[in-house]
Amino acid sequence: MPRFTSTIVKCLLVLLALLPGFALAHEGHSSTGFAFGLAHPLGGLDHLLAMVAVGFWAAHLGGQARWQLPLVFVVAMVLGGTLGITGLAAPLLLVATEPMVLASSVVIGVLLASSGRISLAVAAPSCASFAVFHGLAHGSEMPMGSSAIGYALGFAMATVALHGVGLVAGLGVRFIPGIHRLAGGFITLCGLALVAT
Repeated sequence: MPRFTSTIVKCLLVLLALLPGFALAHEGHSSTGFAFGLAHPLGGLDHLLAMVAVGFWAAHLGGQARWQLPLVFVVAMVLGGTLGITGLAAPLLLVATEPMVLASSVVIGVLLASSGRISLAVAAPSCASFAVFHGLAHGSEMPMGSSAIGYALGFAMATVALHGVGLVAGLGVRFIPGIHRLAGGFITLCGLALVAT
């Protein structure tokens, strides 16, 4: 296993081992905002599929995309989450939230299936635009009485972990010819199945 991949795997394992402890550490506060935030991306197949897909796509693009796509996604998602938590999102954005969340995995899957090799200058804004809607969904569903900061930290950390899973998977299989096309097809089919349900 290449050194870069090995380091990512170790970091993800440590993060995943610590996540339950972080959630429990917040139990005694006014709410379990962190635990709710942590669970939200993991509990929805639409979020889970899209976030793993972003990591896989970043691995496929390689180079700076490996860290820039996940970073752009998380930052834009937190901004969208802030709009959702504060209620400052325009009504049109709220109406488009669920369709855009569902479209994110389908679009990324189609890009991977077709080649996935678009420039970072196009990939990053695409990720950011989808991420805003994922954030709006997270933010607008924050449980009453939860700490907004704890909740946002929870869904951001869960997203980073999911991106890491996709990144590690993508790096692990990147030398298999055409694997990105198969993965893209699988992601697309899963995304379409979610749209149909």
